[in-house]
Amino acid sequence: MSSVLFDAPGPKARARYRILGVVTALVIIAIVGFIVLRFAQSGQFDEKKWHLFTFPLVQQTIIQSVGATLSAFATAAVLSLVLGVFLAFGRLSDRKWISLPCYGFTELFRAIPLLILMMIFYYGLPPLGVQGITPFTAVVAGLVLYNGSVLAEVFRAGIESLPRGQSEAGYAIGLPKSAVMTNILLPQAVRSMLPVIISQLVVILKDTALGFIVTYNEILFQAKYFGSQAQYGSPIIPSAIIAGVLYVGMCLILAGIAKWLESRMRRNVKVVKVAKSEIVAIEG
Repeated sequence: MSSVLFDAPGPKARARYRILGVVTALVIIAIVGFIVLRFAQSGQFDEKKWHLFTFPLVQQTIIQSVGATLSAFATAAVLSLVLGVFLAFGRLSDRKWISLPCYGFTELFRAIPLLILMMIFYYGLPPLGVQGITPFTAVVAGLVLYNGSVLAEVFRAGIESLPRGQSEAGYAIGLPKSAVMTNILLPQAVRSMLPVIISQLVVILKDTALGFIVTYNEILFQAKYFGSQAQYGSPIIPSAIIAGVLYVGMCLILAGIAKWLESRMRRNVKVVKVAKSEIVAIEG
């Protein structure tokens, strides 16, 4: 079967794809096997390297670092979404004195690397007389300014991609622009852009690892500390493996929650559509 955009592969092409797939899988297995072999030869799997992580106090410290990571992520995610909506509405305002500053703010903080933002907050502001900047404050402020600016563009693109009739219908029944934006356009934009929004939230979760630069007590900071313990053979690779497993696990959980939320939103839309069709059929 073929279509205008895609020609279904024939028997030779399918055989070629199978061969390429098998070769790719073998290459990946060989690379992973080589890495595991080198780790084993260098003693990374020896009991001494992992003995540090059997202590209850070390395990408790790792759990606390997971809590610190999730705390920074949750705070930054909520504030980034709020800032993103605020900036998106500002960008779409008809008043130039609102849209231009929002445009400049968004472009400025999208262009500054996140690591530099954190370092400016933590190392740059105290010499200028700004007190009370903790590592948590620096990490969250950097994450919010950068990711809020990125999310503002996501929301703006989602709203502008909607059919013009959606907003015109709202204006036709006498709704002000603020009500049209919040009650009609924003919910549809969020639903259509949900995969992109979730991807950005995963980026926020992973970017909390940059907090170790400003001595924030998150997972990577603790992994670096435990990996430098010479009396236990400097277990940097075991520490990195544990940190990587924790990050991957949290990202998979977040992605699973996003999938569940997306499926529920689509199901609710279908229920509304079915209800509307039943009402039309009854009235007809």
